[in-house]
Amino acid sequence: MKNKITPKGSFGYIQNRRKFTALRTILYFALSISLYVAGYVTTGSNKNLLTIVAVLGCLPSCKSAVNFIIFLRAKGCSQELRDAVKKFDTELTSFYDLYFTSYQKNYQVSHMVLKGNVLCGITESEKCDVNEAQKHLEQMLLQEGIKNMTVKIFSDRRKYIDRLSQLTELETEENKNRDEIVNLLYSISLS
Repeated sequence: MKNKITPKGSFGYIQNRRKFTALRTILYFALSISLYVAGYVTTGSNKNLLTIVAVLGCLPSCKSAVNFIIFLRAKGCSQELRDAVKKFDTELTSFYDLYFTSYQKNYQVSHMVLKGNVLCGITESEKCDVNEAQKHLEQMLLQEGIKNMTVKIFSDRRKYIDRLSQLTELETEENKNRDEIVNLLYSISLS
């Protein structure tokens, strides 16, 4: 049986999480509503303990609804871009469907690779400010104590694929902070 959960950083992650959060939100609200109805039917009034539990149950329901709305706004990597960069997945550490959030803006990065001290990505969103996205990622890396990293976000597919070709030819040793960088990327992106 095929695994239904797409791991973070894989192609289709955002689409998969969008479906999951929609189902979870419906389930949470249905549970709260059923508790309220059960309390009302059994006591004939909404002044009972089940009403309080149902109202408190709305807190995770609303949190899940907000998460669902964010996933609705996020767009994943297009199939065309995936087909263009798929050949680099074996030689480079690749990530798909990353959606970074900050206090000021959100940054959609469709594909990103890590090789040595280079972190390189592409956005397919015209709304994404690539310079701000680079600064945000550099700042997050520095806050984690990861220094000497080069971060570049592209908006032009041709230039990005050229850069990926250059990175595959680049002879460099694996970054000693590789696991910390991967964990950081996953922790600051939409989950």
